[in-house]
Amino acid sequence: MPTDSPAPADTPRTPPAPAAQSPAPSPERAALPDPGSGPTLRGPDAPKTGPATPRGYRAVFAVAEFRAVFAAHLLSLLGVVVSELALTVLVYDLTGSPLLSALTFALGLLPYIVGGTLFAGVADRYPARRVLVVCDLLCAACVAVMLVPATPVAGLLALRCLVAAIAPVFTGTRMAALTDILGEGDLYVLGRSLLRIVSQSAMLIGFGTGGVLLTVLSPRGAITVTVVTFLCSAALLRFGTQDRPARATGDGGGTLLKESLSGARLVLGDRRIRALMLLFWLPAMFVVAPEALAAPYADAIGAPPAALGLLLCAMAVGHIGAELFVGSALSSRNRSRIVLPVAAVGLLPLLVYAVRPGLPLALAALALAGAGAAYVIGLDQWFVDAVPQELRGRAMTLLTAGLMTVQGLGMALAGLAAEFFPVHQVVTGSGIIGTVCALLLVAEVRRTAPGQMSDTEGRDGADRHVTSR
Repeated sequence: MPTDSPAPADTPRTPPAPAAQSPAPSPERAALPDPGSGPTLRGPDAPKTGPATPRGYRAVFAVAEFRAVFAAHLLSLLGVVVSELALTVLVYDLTGSPLLSALTFALGLLPYIVGGTLFAGVADRYPARRVLVVCDLLCAACVAVMLVPATPVAGLLALRCLVAAIAPVFTGTRMAALTDILGEGDLYVLGRSLLRIVSQSAMLIGFGTGGVLLTVLSPRGAITVTVVTFLCSAALLRFGTQDRPARATGDGGGTLLKESLSGARLVLGDRRIRALMLLFWLPAMFVVAPEALAAPYADAIGAPPAALGLLLCAMAVGHIGAELFVGSALSSRNRSRIVLPVAAVGLLPLLVYAVRPGLPLALAALALAGAGAAYVIGLDQWFVDAVPQELRGRAMTLLTAGLMTVQGLGMALAGLAAEFFPVHQVVTGSGIIGTVCALLLVAEVRRTAPGQMSDTEGRDGADRHVTSR
């Protein structure tokens, strides 16, 4: 790992100045209480007048547009979590089939790769605000149709698939739009961190809220809440963010499918971007094993029923705590320095499962494994630096789609392995295999660091400057 002397090769380069046509103020100016006035130089004995410039997460919330994005994300995410729970109950009430009930959860993950690959071109082809608002309105319409009593179970599942296919386009577009709102530096990284923290927290709060709602409302009544949250999210994004031009600068002659597939080819054809993307994906694929097998493991160790909830929450709690610490206590330089070592060892806590631990030790291991995901904060900066602006929406859509898909695949593989091996051995094996994969990826990320390879090696034969999409 690099020392304190010169900046390591993997340290993100200084981001370029924002494009002239962007109407958003620079993040530094946006974070000041009075954007129209520059900083005042003071001598060491000069009295301090006026409010201090906000730093860290406070600086991100000082940007009005981000506050709108944050509120919209919180509302829509809570609505989605509530609807997932309510829809599962509704399908079970209508069919009495545990398989179809469980399938409603699986259908929340499987279409991500389809939407993220085939529709990714939307993120760069059209203005970001328009894409975000239309995605919210389409999701609200799909959920509204679910409320119609005449909608058959097959229709409910199809609508669930459609919402899931729209989700990666929305998320990728929002991720790319954050670089316009917050810039490409530290504020962007902290903004992404806040949205991740909200996502982790919403899983804990949302299922609890959904359970409470289902005690006083019917499943369709609870799903109605999701329609409202999607509409509120669309309104916040429409009136709380600026309208910016589309990111892509091509001739517009290509079809949407061609643009999407071309973007995926260009992104994955770049060796550096591909290595960074895999460093997002593969650890996440293996770390989900203990969550996927929480119920059978709790049964295997004779834990009480309440232990299942603790096993499912421990990793999220560890992730939230570590991300808050790294985002608030470490500088951008230090966040960059911890990326590779933390990514390399983040799955090692799962090896504790080799001794078939009791509940306290298992919870501690899961919390540590969740904390290992904090390396993603620094990785966010490297990724946004590596991706050309005209590909950013498609790259981030593909990143989101792949992340959700590999987590679903990881859960399925863990469940399959548990049919043949004890649960504690499956989790241990996930930790071992995942650590080996992480070490290989860390080596690849080091090799592809700026200045460590030629431009030809970086492209691996793919032309990053192809304009025909």
